[in-house]
Amino acid sequence: MTGNFVEHSDDIVHIGHVELFTPVLEESVKFFYESIGLEIVKRTNEKAYLRCWNDYEQYSIVLTQADEPGVGHTAFRTKSPKALERRVQVIEEAGIKGAWIEGDFGHGRAYQYRGLDGHLMELYFDTEKYVAPEALKPTLKNQHQKFMGRGAAVKNLDHINFLSSNPDVDGDFAEQVLGMRLTEQIRLDNGKRGAVWYRTNAKSYELVYSHDATGTKGRFHHLAFAVEHFDAIARAANLFVDQGVHIEFAPSKHAINQTYFLYVYEPGGNRIEICAGGYLVLDPEFEPITWTEEDRKRGQAWGNKTIESFHTYGTPIVK
Repeated sequence: MTGNFVEHSDDIVHIGHVELFTPVLEESVKFFYESIGLEIVKRTNEKAYLRCWNDYEQYSIVLTQADEPGVGHTAFRTKSPKALERRVQVIEEAGIKGAWIEGDFGHGRAYQYRGLDGHLMELYFDTEKYVAPEALKPTLKNQHQKFMGRGAAVKNLDHINFLSSNPDVDGDFAEQVLGMRLTEQIRLDNGKRGAVWYRTNAKSYELVYSHDATGTKGRFHHLAFAVEHFDAIARAANLFVDQGVHIEFAPSKHAINQTYFLYVYEPGGNRIEICAGGYLVLDPEFEPITWTEEDRKRGQAWGNKTIESFHTYGTPIVK
């Protein structure tokens, strides 16, 4: 990369929405509505736009009919139109040439580019705030939508984890070009980083790059939705059992970032996390936390080992 980079900018404020590809659109829509608890905002023949009950924008995810599962575009909102222009300038100075689009359902003009590993990224500012229809109007004025309690009843879109053939360079780009802040990382014995966690606000992370052992570029590890507490994760697990949803990793607690979790596969094949907890970064002098391979041998926070498929499975599936 070349260019005049700005570190630790606050131009990007949060993850806005994520597009997932699925070869079985109708089954995936049913899963996210009934099992995850999202509301359907808009449908077309090829796409479905769905939202978490307390996100302030129109939608949290887009499901798109495709030949195989994976991630489409991942959108982050900037803090202002000027912030959007600044980030685009720095991205292009780094040698990445993207393109402006006039907008999509629910948001205005946006800049799309491919990251160093090939993931399609999007930055935007102008957005259409969600206004709940009468049937979904909340009682509390500081809540964006009525709590329906359906399925896992996820509250917010939380974070995305990309598989990367080179987390070091993807991480450096996130930090030096996008201005995100590193919170935690795994340093392998060979000196390279196995995974990196980045934040855009006080949440400890919203963007993760994990090493893809296949060496393939541009793949997807998981998308996470937040609930309010661990009990809601346990409740979701009980629901998933009776709904026949494949549970890949039963409820537990991560050592890294201290997040409670549950991992499942949606019908299209993409990995989905239900999470809660974690921590906020309020210290302006926060120092990133480094974990070694020896540290990670301990397993998760409660001592259980990470299951093997968590390190090997991603979408699209490598055959």
